[in-house]
Amino acid sequence: MTHINLEAVDTDGAIREAAEQVSGDTRMSFLRKGAMAGGAALSGGAILGALVPGAAMAASQKGRPPASFGKGDIGILNYALTLEYLEAAFYDTAAKNGIVKNAALKAFLTATKKDEDTHVATLKQALGSKAAKKPSFDFGKAVTDVDTFAATAYVLENTGVHAYIGQAFNITTPAYLAVALSIVTVEARHAGAIGLYLSKPITPNGPFDTGFTASKVLAAVKGTGFIKG
Repeated sequence: MTHINLEAVDTDGAIREAAEQVSGDTRMSFLRKGAMAGGAALSGGAILGALVPGAAMAASQKGRPPASFGKGDIGILNYALTLEYLEAAFYDTAAKNGIVKNAALKAFLTATKKDEDTHVATLKQALGSKAAKKPSFDFGKAVTDVDTFAATAYVLENTGVHAYIGQAFNITTPAYLAVALSIVTVEARHAGAIGLYLSKPITPNGPFDTGFTASKVLAAVKGTGFIKG
């Protein structure tokens, strides 16, 4: 795992504190609107209107990750880590394949790849031995065709924003909440950047973002076919 300088990442010590504490459309048709290898598909923005619960609804319904992720805040961080594994692997593979030639898109890929890799490393360090294992992935056409890559990035980044918002009300440890908030703002900047590149709305939900329950997000992720085991 990449070594993370916690002093550099978190000047207020929130992540370091977290690490210390741990060691003690409502359907999914949006996922099938773009052709991808193996039959998995994503369309550039339909996911944003598909998972409707707002932040307040997510809070009232709890919307926590399944117990298999762990109890309480540990489960929420492992849920976030799983999503970060997906994003990091997606960008790592696209970069390795060298599919992006456009300067603006390449700048997005380079910056976002670095951020997502750091998110993974930081969450793993915070969780320690309780960190979920990295799944295996197959992104198909999403990492071999540049247009599909960009559309998929738009979906993943916006979904990440909604996923973090959906769990914010469930986090009880201030240090963990600080970590989540520091990540969700970066995910939102990624989403805005790729939205601008694609000439799509950079604020698809208007002036207020919404939170998605874990079950909705996980169902959507499963529907992509990206996770293989």
